[in-house]
Amino acid sequence: MEAATAIRSSFHIYRPSNSSARSGVLITNGPDFIPFSFKSRLSSRWIKHYPSVLHSNPGSRRFSAIGASLSSAFESDGSTSQIAPLRLESPIGQFLYQILVSHPHLVPAAVEQQLEQLQTDRDAEKKQEEPSASGTDLVLYRRIAEVKANERRKALEEILYALVVKKFMDADVTLVPTLAPSSSDSSGRVDSWASQDEKLEQLHSPEAHEMIQNHLALILGNRVSDANSVAQISKLRVGQVYAASVMYGYFLKRVDQRFQLEKSMKVLPDGMNEEETNIEMRSQSQSDSSNPEVSSWSGGISPGGFGHGIKPTRLRTYVMSFDAETLQKYATIRSKEAVSIIEKHTEALFGRPEIVVTPQGTIDSSKDELVKISFGGLKRLVLEAVTFGSFLWDVESYVDSSQSRLRKEKIN
Repeated sequence: MEAATAIRSSFHIYRPSNSSARSGVLITNGPDFIPFSFKSRLSSRWIKHYPSVLHSNPGSRRFSAIGASLSSAFESDGSTSQIAPLRLESPIGQFLYQILVSHPHLVPAAVEQQLEQLQTDRDAEKKQEEPSASGTDLVLYRRIAEVKANERRKALEEILYALVVKKFMDADVTLVPTLAPSSSDSSGRVDSWASQDEKLEQLHSPEAHEMIQNHLALILGNRVSDANSVAQISKLRVGQVYAASVMYGYFLKRVDQRFQLEKSMKVLPDGMNEEETNIEMRSQSQSDSSNPEVSSWSGGISPGGFGHGIKPTRLRTYVMSFDAETLQKYATIRSKEAVSIIEKHTEALFGRPEIVVTPQGTIDSSKDELVKISFGGLKRLVLEAVTFGSFLWDVESYVDSSQSRLRKEKIN
């Protein structure tokens, strides 16, 4: 039960009260691990397993033909390969899912087409004028516009998710399936998946990899290298750690991109050369032992537990040089779609949690489901989550730039 005691902190996605503000903020006390002061919980509904009916854009003969062949294959087979825990529901999402299964090399072209169609629909709606009449007609018009906007948002969200899955496929990494005891494992362990730690670690820069190792050390402590030991851990806590690690990976990719750019241009801040950084690292190493982040996780762990193995790194020093405003900017998730993806993907993996808050404001853990999982399995989950967040930043940037390009093309 060591791990059950260890993974005891709650992680939540903070939503700004202002709906126009950015959608998710990481509350940071240090760059190695980002705790969340949760106001909302994993609130998205159970993922409905709709029949996977393929819908392609009728404006494209190429993808209509592919869609017909994929739909025929699906009907004859009766099921699709489970390449991701989250099943996509929108017509566009199901279309992309089928292409991911059968023709993954066509995903970028299909995404471009769907983004162009979404932009066309958005532009067409903007040109429509609201009816001059008031009353029922106006209410109906606005309701229809709201439904269409929600459909576009869901489609965009599932485009982002499909692109993240595609990046994992390109890296030859299989996403962890929904957590459930394996029928082939009599012990009831949920981590029957193969270890792909090395592949996941190679997807990050050397500087980011060092930060990820620190992140793992904060979560697993001296169990980082103890891959085979099995413990019973709260499923809710594991899910919260996973969601937190996704957001950490998102944050880490943002700051690492800036670091790598400044490093290549030789414009890193003063004090970031190798010798001065080593001095700074020794100073950080001494202060980390009293870091409240580390001490707050240390209960119930033997010496060498949480905080064990935390090493000062060059990228950590770089992040610590940020002022509060810059750190807040980089610790913010840019879109509501990205926040929703994190919630839904985590829920698809771990199920919808039953969270009961006591009158004292604490979470009632009496209904927590315990799962048997090895520390190697936990490490794999955290590495996948960090990589998922990194990929989410990449595809969000790609879609954002693609939409900007489409808008410019239509103006010209």
